[in-house]
Amino acid sequence: MISASTKYTRTLAFLGLAIGVSSITAQAQYGGFQLRSSTFTNDSVLPIGMILNNQVSGVNTCSINGAAGGDTSPELSWSGAPFGTQSFVVVTYDVTAGFTHWGIYNIKGTATGLPANAGVAGSTFGQQIENDFGLGKEYDGPCPPAGIAPESHEYVFTVYALSVPKLTLTGSANFPSNAEVLYHALIAAGREDEILGTASLTGFYSSTPLAGN
Repeated sequence: MISASTKYTRTLAFLGLAIGVSSITAQAQYGGFQLRSSTFTNDSVLPIGMILNNQVSGVNTCSINGAAGGDTSPELSWSGAPFGTQSFVVVTYDVTAGFTHWGIYNIKGTATGLPANAGVAGSTFGQQIENDFGLGKEYDGPCPPAGIAPESHEYVFTVYALSVPKLTLTGSANFPSNAEVLYHALIAAGREDEILGTASLTGFYSSTPLAGN
């Protein structure tokens, strides 16, 4: 578990980065930089295949009806990347909780997307950070706490186009690179005008059963 103060710091880092690149994001989107997914559509409810599978007595505590989650990162594809892009970074962030579910960086600049399950441990599509669950360098899906307001959480998937071929993150076996390290690297890249643009998709999920169920 991570502390409330750490979550707050990471939320500020994420929001500060978003504000810092807002103008270039607008320019990139105007020029055609877009993110899509065949797994879910923008502003929709995320499918069970993306949800964390936390089994307790045969029931998945992360799903709305106890169904097993697939815990699989979605297919993502992007187009219209800004001229000069040499690498990409993809982040999955729970804006509601200030919680990072996935971070994969040093994706090749020639890439046009990531297949489903690219967030598996040991992925060959890029280097991954330790997510906020502390379960490893991988994607782990949504698991908003049931019955705690706000019940529906907002998940933002963002791809960053960078003018540098590689980000170097600090870390070791005992202290692996995490979301904090990645955000600081991206903020530094933004200050150096190395972030050429971003594109995002948003999904929602709630673990709270519907009334009457």
